[in-house]
Amino acid sequence: MISNRRAFIVGIKSTTLSKKEKTFLKKYKPWGVILFSRNIKEFKQIKKLTSDLRLIFKDKKYPILIDQEGGRVNRLNNLIEASIFTAEYFGNLYKKNRSKFFNYYKVYISQVSYLLNEIGININTVPVLDVRKSKSSNIIGDRSYSSIPKNVSKIGDLCIEQFNKGRVATVIKHIPGHGLARVDSHKKTPVVKYKDEYLFKNDFSSFKRKNTFFAMTAHVIYKDIDPINTATHSQKIIKLIRSKIGFKNLIISDDISMKALKHTIKLNTLKALSAGCNLILHCNAKYSEMRIVAENTPLVDNFIIKKTSQFYNFLS
Repeated sequence: MISNRRAFIVGIKSTTLSKKEKTFLKKYKPWGVILFSRNIKEFKQIKKLTSDLRLIFKDKKYPILIDQEGGRVNRLNNLIEASIFTAEYFGNLYKKNRSKFFNYYKVYISQVSYLLNEIGININTVPVLDVRKSKSSNIIGDRSYSSIPKNVSKIGDLCIEQFNKGRVATVIKHIPGHGLARVDSHKKTPVVKYKDEYLFKNDFSSFKRKNTFFAMTAHVIYKDIDPINTATHSQKIIKLIRSKIGFKNLIISDDISMKALKHTIKLNTLKALSAGCNLILHCNAKYSEMRIVAENTPLVDNFIIKKTSQFYNFLS
């Protein structure tokens, strides 16, 4: 049952579930689980791991996520070689040869979708819709399709459409836009000083009208809109994501343990929920932190149940 789950997503430590993790999953019932390279050794192993996860929840459609962008964010590196297939690679191809781009990108996503289906993963946290900026932190860099917002938006639409065809849900990120960040949000808190008029015409515009079930927040302060809180912790920003950007589905926080968020794990969790994030993401698989997130996250509400049911119908 979806209704007895809690509104968080959690990572696990290794290639198999430990006894402690099984107990944790059964007790706290997270909405979903996210996998990383550390969890994937080879084909049979990862199929067994996703199967074991679904057995715990007695749910063949239980949400299992991965961040398979290609390039340097290639969690399936033990299964496929995708180091050249950065967002930048496809963005450049889009500019040079549109028909070649469409053919290449469709084949690429078709193959990734097929593999994800085979190994039991049903959500991929792509596309990155951040607009690339020349003087910004390289944490986005070649993970962005382009420095042109319109190109980012159009390629993002195709990415979502093709994964949808492959019955893999997508997560647009990092909403409302991480491209202007001059520091890595894994390590520090980025502060963007551009005026909101510029942001809505440029960095925020690539996120509009996206046919996706999920969006992931940016741990970035947009000083002109909310000078204190990152988007993840900002009621003002989440309201703008809902109203001006028009995203109506489930908002997932970026990893709540990242150093851009300056509070305790407990307070980071509570502030994200209070701001309007629907699901809390915790990735590092540290048990003490996982427990804090779990104990401070409520059961899923009617909005999450409704949207999860729509996601399940999509998988059928």
